[in-house]
Amino acid sequence: MTYLIALAIAVVPALLLWIYIWKKDGNPEPTSKLLKATLWGAVTCVPIVIVETMVSNFLFGEGGEAVSAISHTADAFLVAAIPEESFKLLALWWVLRKNPYFDEHFDAIVYSVCVGLGFATIENIGYVVGDGNWASVGIMRAIFSVPGHYAFAVLMGYHYARYHFVNRSFLNKISIWGVPVLAHGIYDALVMNIGINDYLILPIFALLVFFCVKMHKMCNKKIKAQLELDKTGEITA
Repeated sequence: MTYLIALAIAVVPALLLWIYIWKKDGNPEPTSKLLKATLWGAVTCVPIVIVETMVSNFLFGEGGEAVSAISHTADAFLVAAIPEESFKLLALWWVLRKNPYFDEHFDAIVYSVCVGLGFATIENIGYVVGDGNWASVGIMRAIFSVPGHYAFAVLMGYHYARYHFVNRSFLNKISIWGVPVLAHGIYDALVMNIGINDYLILPIFALLVFFCVKMHKMCNKKIKAQLELDKTGEITA
């Protein structure tokens, strides 16, 4: 029973966000396509774990770990953010490249969120299920980590649509990858540095909460902008 409760705590946050973004779409995508995107997101966990392990061993030695603010920040960007967002972008491109239903700006956000939450679900199960403190870990990840992957995916989808439909400039192209990597890296750097110094726990945690609130407000703005664009054809953001 405990295992099932832990599994539910690990899966439900992503499921709720999946339903939320699906309900936002006034012209819903085929469920089979969304499930395919979610599955591809889950599959990315395999190459991501391999690459992250290789990069971590290169940076910190086999079995080693970050011990300073600089190494934690390097860990956040080089071990976590860059590999994860790179493979998620590859999965998103694979899902959209010959998708005849990808015909609206908001579609890119929907598919990107499906990919991101597919990854987040498997990652969350790995962290929560089997952990002795599964309840506290699950709750904290439900508040921060899973919504974080949702937000990174919204940013990726938004910029993917901007490049695909609006302007195929180099800036828009690199933003598809660069913006979510930056957001993910900053988020992880704050999380990883919380315990670096007892006196900095509360200030860094407060900064983390502030960053998350601002990021989600930005994502809501991007979602509204894309929905309005699909409705009126006018670019608002």
